[in-house]
Order: sequence, then C-alpha cells, then structure tokens
Amino acid sequence: MPLPRSITRFNKAAANKVTERFAGHLPGFGIVTHRGRKSGRTYHTPVNVFQDGSQFTFALTYGRGDWVENVLAAGSADVLTRNTTYHLTSPRVVNDPDRSGVPLPVRGVLRILNVDDFLLMEDEQ
Repeated sequence: MPLPRSITRFNKAAANKVTERFAGHLPGFGIVTHRGRKSGRTYHTPVNVFQDGSQFTFALTYGRGDWVENVLAAGSADVLTRNTTYHLTSPRVVNDPDRSGVPLPVRGVLRILNVDDFLLMEDEQ
C-alpha cells in the first residue's frame, strides 16, 4: 500500500516546495513537468526516478496520483534529473514486487513502505 493521502496533501502544500530546489540535481530524484488533463496547466512534481540506459523508472510512493494520470493521458513528459532534462515517452504502470528497476538500497526502503508499483518511460532519443 502506498503512502497515505494525508501525506500526499502535505507534500503538495509544503514539502514539494522545498524538494523542488534540489530534486533536479541529486541522484534518485527528479522533477516531472506535465500538463493537467482537465486544466491544461503545467505542473512540476518532485519524484523518485532511476535511470538505466534509456529507461526511466519512477517509484509510485503515493500510488497513481494526479501526475501519473496526467503523464499516462498525455503519453509523454519531461523530467529533470542530475541537471539534465529528458523528454520521455511510452508511459506504462507496472507492478514489480521485486523492485528490480531501482538500486538495491532503495528496494529495501520501498519494501518497508510496501511500494511495488512503478511508472516506466523511455527516453525519446
């Protein structure tokens, strides 16, 4: 089970504003730029993201939140990670109880949080 919705609301209101300052620069973090399905507004959402070649794996620590639904509907998104922006396509949600798309130390944390859903996307290049 992903993290509770109350934590999601707190993060949207407060923590994301702090996280946005470093998320695009540190390993394991990124900022997804996506467009709202209904509003058309552009959003920037801090996320946990891991790159393996051209594949990007996003840990869905809050489940299929709004940003995930927006990316799935659009079929693409941009992500800033490690000071580089990538245009990603082909989004798909997968259930991976082995958490094979993330580094070993992260697997343990996600296991404790009971997170085994991931959004996979490919670098457009």
